[in-house]
Amino acid sequence: MPPPATKIWPAAAAMKRLAVLAGSILLLLLSLSFFLFRPTSPPILSSLQALEPDRRLRVYVADLPRALNYGLLDRYWSLPAADSRIPTSSDPDHPAPHNHPPYPESPLIKQYSAEYWLLASLHTAATAAVRVVADWREADVVFVPFFATLSAELELGWGTKGAFRKKDGNEDYRRQQEVVDRVTAHPAWRRSGGRDHIFVLTDPVAMWHVRTEIAPAILLVVDFGGWFKLDSKITSRNSSHMIHHTQVSLLKDVIVPYTHLLPTLLLSENKDRPTLLYFKGAKHRHRGGLVREKLWDLLSNEPDIVMEEGFPNATGRDQSIKGMRASEFCLHPAGDTPTSCRLFDAIASLCIPVIVSDEVELPFEGMIDYTEFSVFVSVSNAMKPKWLTNYLRNISKQQKDKFRRNLARVQPTFEYNTSYSSSRGPDGAVNYIWKKIHQKLPMIQEAIIREKRKPDGTSIPLRCHCT
Repeated sequence: MPPPATKIWPAAAAMKRLAVLAGSILLLLLSLSFFLFRPTSPPILSSLQALEPDRRLRVYVADLPRALNYGLLDRYWSLPAADSRIPTSSDPDHPAPHNHPPYPESPLIKQYSAEYWLLASLHTAATAAVRVVADWREADVVFVPFFATLSAELELGWGTKGAFRKKDGNEDYRRQQEVVDRVTAHPAWRRSGGRDHIFVLTDPVAMWHVRTEIAPAILLVVDFGGWFKLDSKITSRNSSHMIHHTQVSLLKDVIVPYTHLLPTLLLSENKDRPTLLYFKGAKHRHRGGLVREKLWDLLSNEPDIVMEEGFPNATGRDQSIKGMRASEFCLHPAGDTPTSCRLFDAIASLCIPVIVSDEVELPFEGMIDYTEFSVFVSVSNAMKPKWLTNYLRNISKQQKDKFRRNLARVQPTFEYNTSYSSSRGPDGAVNYIWKKIHQKLPMIQEAIIREKRKPDGTSIPLRCHCT
């Protein structure tokens, strides 16, 4: 007689459990293989991105009178006299040419023209990185359309000599204060304490008199030269109502490129470069520029190195074009500030930059890698006799060719005026700046929220909360 059916139930149950376990293990292995070996693909959109596909940077343009931006251009072109800082024959804009360009061609001013191109981009529907909004409550950031550099340069070139740092009779100071009064009175400023406002301060002396008042904002600067000296004066004062040591920071501010002054050389137009290293500029500089004088003395007697003193006026510009295009490397030592327009002229000329500036900050880092097309040398090494020349001579032709190909690749990144080639537009400096600002939003929003939670009566030093 066969055993009762109840006798086989435990064995059947065990088999069933083994089958289930084997199935689970198989599914786990299949899942792991999917994640480990699947082809790379874009990440799944978050729910916010799916609901809001147009996530360009939303910009509100502060309401300022025309006299504080394009009106300053009108005033510049109406000036009958030349810039007092340069010889009359060297000023390309005075008397004004019949068909003058929109922004001055004077090298003293053109190199700082980011303010013009950024504002112009907000009037263009095709701007790839931003969306202009009419209501400040919908904006991520507030752009302040003040041509601060042009305002400062008008005072420096046509104002009373030596009066720039004074307030009495200083038209630039009057304009600075008008901008601050108008912007800080708006509810958009009160909402954020100004942390989401954007000021373009490309000239190292732009908005000189009101920097403390706008310090919490997003500042677009060519470098941090000139700021820390001001900070040291402020921190010496025992006051809780001063901005301390964090007026500028890579966490909130954006380093923008100078506008290059020399024409762009395409890789297909590149020719032999018999000179090893080229430099043209002023030998005597202040602060960090003292390194330049020492380098000059070390390098000026080398047979295949050209060190020329000069300024990029009409004659100097032609010399710079010829010198940079005939040289393998272009020297970029610190001047009064850690960087200069010379770096971007070198890139436009396909001349490999040699950067000797320990405190330099560069545009769009994290988006581009400067080591792919530039040589970085510490000040201490550069100061050793023969060290720099031996180092550059030991760089192979293969490596120099690679540097030059990479220079050609990044040239469009530093172009402000892309009208000559629409194909370069999306990659130009303006869109890179807007994208870099967009990257700052999480930190800015966090700072605004942290500020809101502080109860009335809290007494702490005013800081940017960036360190």
